[in-house]
Amino acid sequence: MQLQPLADRIVAKPVEAEAKTASGILLSENAKEKPQLAEVLAVGKDVKEVKVGDRIVHAESEYSSNRLKVAGEDYLIVKEEDVLAVVKG
Repeated sequence: MQLQPLADRIVAKPVEAEAKTASGILLSENAKEKPQLAEVLAVGKDVKEVKVGDRIVHAESEYSSNRLKVAGEDYLIVKEEDVLAVVKG
C-alpha cells in the first residue's frame, strides 16, 4: 500500500499489545490495552523529529488520530505533535 502523508502527518502501523506480562501472566483479549505503540511507515514533508522505521508512542483520542483498514491491515495517521516519544533500542 502506498500512502503519502501530507505536511506534518505520519502513517504508522499499530504494534499489537503483548499477550503476556513481564512476570509471565497471560492476558485475555479483554484485558489488553489499546496499542499506543506504532511503527512509522511514511512521513510528511514537514515532519522533523520522526523518520520511517521508528517505533513511536502516540497520544490517541477520537480527535487526534485516524485509523483505517486497507486489505485487512490496520493503519494509523497521526500529526507529529501527537507523537509522545520515539522508542530507542
